Amino acid sequence: MLGTASAVPFSDRNPSAQALSVHGRLYLLDCGEGTQQRIRQEHLSFVKIQAVFISHTHGDHIFGLYGLLSTMSLYHRTEPLQIVGPEGLGAILDFFKAEFGDGLSYELQFTPVSAESPQEVYSDDYIRVQAFPLRHGVPCFGYRIEEVVGQQRNPWKPRSYAYCSDTAPFPELATWVAGVDLLYHEATYTSQYADKAKQYLHSTTLDAASCALRAGAGRLIVGHYSSRVKDISVFEAESRTIFADTTAANDGDIFEITR
Repeated sequence: MLGTASAVPFSDRNPSAQALSVHGRLYLLDCGEGTQQRIRQEHLSFVKIQAVFISHTHGDHIFGLYGLLSTMSLYHRTEPLQIVGPEGLGAILDFFKAEFGDGLSYELQFTPVSAESPQEVYSDDYIRVQAFPLRHGVPCFGYRIEEVVGQQRNPWKPRSYAYCSDTAPFPELATWVAGVDLLYHEATYTSQYADKAKQYLHSTTLDAASCALRAGAGRLIVGHYSSRVKDISVFEAESRTIFADTTAANDGDIFEITR
């Protein structure tokens, strides 16, 4: 967990970003402000990042992207970088390349997403990724990531992870993340602020936990906390009233995905 705050960062929490490690490869989920600093603090490698998956173009999910892309070039990256995200992200990347891309040492390869139901958007030798639409104020997508199992490399059952960024609750979501081993679901608000969640198209702790229960997820992680709530333990306690195996994430937490 690189960042677990929402739009307003805490003094000890950064905006949304996660790093998923699969057999030595790294995949980024969102890239809020300060992500490259958090990568350094967690002793992760810039050159091992295979792809970046952006949920939507609100600033707390992308303001760290330009700095990250520039730093990768300073590290003399030569391998193309895959970036997956909503169609509107394309113009943002075009601006970066036009204004800051002189001498960029690697190719940016952008895959626009406009799915109205789960759709495969990325695959390599290690993972397959489906994007699915979320309910937010701008085009926004979640990602379901399935481990690729080779006959010799990985003689175990594939593991799965789902990343549900900013979203109001809706019935289809539980179906789209059904059976995942580990589910991340934003819980911006505690139940006390359910009116705010509805107003801004976000989820509460109870919304996230209900989705995990209906989906039959193995475990639930909540995050993307509103700065209105100072005691993070409330997010975990409320979620556990519906889904017992819930953890309220902190920046720097590491979760092993197991079946």
